[in-house]
Amino acid sequence: MTLLSQNASFPESGKNSLPRIKSVDILRGIIMVVMALDHTRDYFSNLHHDPLDFNYANVFYFFTRWITHFCAPVFVFLSGTSAYLSIGRGKSKKQAARMLFTRGVMLILLELTIVRFGWAFNFNYHTIFVQVIWALGWCMIFLSVMIFLPLPVIAGTGLLLIFGANAFDSVRSDSFSVPMIWDFFHQSDSVFLFNHSIRFFILYPVIPWAGVMMAGYCLGYIMQMPAQERNKWLFAIGSTVTLLFIILRGINIYGDPRPWEIQDTALHTILDFIKCQKYPPSLLYLLMTLGPSITIMPLLENAGGKIGGFFTVYGRVPLFYYILHIYLIHSLQLIIGLSMGYPLHIFTDTGSMFDPKLVWGFSLGWVYFIWISVVLILYYPCRWYMRIKMTHKKWWLSYL
Repeated sequence: MTLLSQNASFPESGKNSLPRIKSVDILRGIIMVVMALDHTRDYFSNLHHDPLDFNYANVFYFFTRWITHFCAPVFVFLSGTSAYLSIGRGKSKKQAARMLFTRGVMLILLELTIVRFGWAFNFNYHTIFVQVIWALGWCMIFLSVMIFLPLPVIAGTGLLLIFGANAFDSVRSDSFSVPMIWDFFHQSDSVFLFNHSIRFFILYPVIPWAGVMMAGYCLGYIMQMPAQERNKWLFAIGSTVTLLFIILRGINIYGDPRPWEIQDTALHTILDFIKCQKYPPSLLYLLMTLGPSITIMPLLENAGGKIGGFFTVYGRVPLFYYILHIYLIHSLQLIIGLSMGYPLHIFTDTGSMFDPKLVWGFSLGWVYFIWISVVLILYYPCRWYMRIKMTHKKWWLSYL
C-alpha cells in the first residue's frame, strides 16, 4: 500500500462503517486533563515568573509547565484526525467541509466572548487576547477548503507550514503596512486597533497551527487501517519524528529561535535542550510534542478498563470540558482569594494576577491538589454530556 496515495479513499458515505478509535479519545482526554494543570498553575501558583526560567523556578516547576506543552499541538492535531474520520463515519466531503467551516466560525466567536470572559471575568475589551480556540477555529476554516484537494497535497502543504515557518522568524510585523496581517499568520504579538484604543494580542498565530491540523487530518488515513497495520505506522512515524527532534535540536542550527546552551549542571543542560518556543510554535516544539504522542497511541489502543474509560470521558467532550474548566478554576480563585482578603480587581484582571510583585498564590503542592480536585469535579458533568451526545443525534450537539 502506498501511504497517502492520490487514490486514498474513504469508506462509502452513509454506512457509518468506521468505529471510534479508542486511542484518539484517550489521548485527547489525557491532554485535556494535563491542560487543566497549566491553567490551575496560572491562577493559583505563587511563582509569578516564567516557570521555565532557571533563575526563578526549580525542576518541579519546569516540568509542571513543560509537560503541558503537549496539550495544544495534540489538541489541534487530533482535531484534524477527527475531521478525516468523520468522513469515514458517514459524512460526505461537502458535509465535512460545511461542518468544519461553521464550527470554525463558532469557535472564533466563542473565543471572543464566552472563553474570553471565563479567562478575565470582566467586560473590559480594551485588551483582547486570543488563544488556542481562536487558532483552532481558523485552522478548521482553512481545512474546510483543503479537504477537497488530494491527500498528498494536503500532507505536503501541512509539512511545508510546519517545517518552513521558522525560516520567517526574522520577519517582523512592523515591516508591514498592516502589522496585524503578519501577527495573524506567524508572529505572537500585540497590535493596537481602532485609533490605539484596543490592544489585540494573538498568542496563537495561524501558521504553523494550520499545518498541524492538516498533518493530523492526513493521519486519519492511517487510523482507518486495520489495527495491526495502523499501529506499525503510528510507531514508525512517532519514533521518526521524535528522533528527528533530537537530531535537529542537537545540530542547533534551525528549528527554534533560541539555540540550547551548556548550563551549570547536566540536568539544566538537558532541560535547556527540551526548552523550545511555544509562542509561536517552533518546528522543534512541534516535533518534540507530536512525536512521542503519536508513538504512544498504539499503547493507548489497548488501554481498557477504568483508566481508559476515565480519560475517554474528557476526550469525547473536549470543548464542553474546556469551557467548564476555565470557569471553574477562575471561580475557585475568586472565591478563595476574596475569602483571604485579597481585592477583587486581582482576580478580574488577568494582568494583575501575573504581576511579579503580587503576593497572591500557593505552593506547587497546593496547585496539584486544586488541579486534581478540578478534574474530578468535572468528571460527572462531562460523563453526563458524553452520554447525551451518544444517545441524541441533534445536529447542534456535534458542535459542542
